[in-house]
Amino acid sequence: MKRVFIMLFALMVTGALFGQSFRDIYEKSIHDNRKVDYPHLREADVGWSKKIWRVIDLRERMNHPLFFPVRPTVDGRKNLMSIILEEIEEGRVEAYDVSDLNVSVTYEDIEISMGAGPRTIDVYDDVTGDVIGDTVVYASIDDRIEDVKQLMLHEEWFFDKRHSRLQVRIIAISPITVELSPVSGRVERQRLFWVMFDDLRDALASNEVFNDRNDANRLSFDDLFMQRRFNSIVYAESNAFDDRFISEYMVGRDAIVEAERIENIIRNWEHDLWEY
Repeated sequence: MKRVFIMLFALMVTGALFGQSFRDIYEKSIHDNRKVDYPHLREADVGWSKKIWRVIDLRERMNHPLFFPVRPTVDGRKNLMSIILEEIEEGRVEAYDVSDLNVSVTYEDIEISMGAGPRTIDVYDDVTGDVIGDTVVYASIDDRIEDVKQLMLHEEWFFDKRHSRLQVRIIAISPITVELSPVSGRVERQRLFWVMFDDLRDALASNEVFNDRNDANRLSFDDLFMQRRFNSIVYAESNAFDDRFISEYMVGRDAIVEAERIENIIRNWEHDLWEY
């Protein structure tokens, strides 16, 4: 009994320690002005390009820095979705409809699409399990952030003839909710909105992302994306069929093979250019 009490006390102390923000042994600079601007690019410099849509699954271990913490920490660290929503709410970043980039969506529209606000749920009897009534519960948008488990990136790969390099620019980001539908009983995915990556870069550059390998090597979210420190899978490529997704013409293993085929085309393009 004494041993159990000691273990419980140790767990309580450990939780209290992680919930505090201690002073660092040296002064850490913020990430402001760490954003690296793109070099000037002319149409004549682009010898080849390909638009790609890819999906980042935030549940993968490599992508956890984009997902955690679900709630802001005491030292101000946030996850990517919290940063995006804050920028939209403050009016610093514009959000666009997933099907039409000419249509803007408001913060209130996003709250509704994420299921925030009052909802009526059934109340069940503890013994029989029968529905005995209903009640109204309120969910804030902060409570729904953890439902965003995927991100879709729209990017363009291109060969810069001026510098003889294959490069990539992220154009836009679209958060995707993944949750179990109480109606169909199936996992459903919903793309919420698009935000332009360039509009978001100032906020990304001023927010620190957790580096699980070295606390002294500080990274910003902008560093993470620019250095491609994430894992993803190709979801679509520009084509003659109105940019259809791979899932519309391939399923299962065939879809994975198709995604790898597209990835290899991009990876091998520069290599084949210089191969004699």
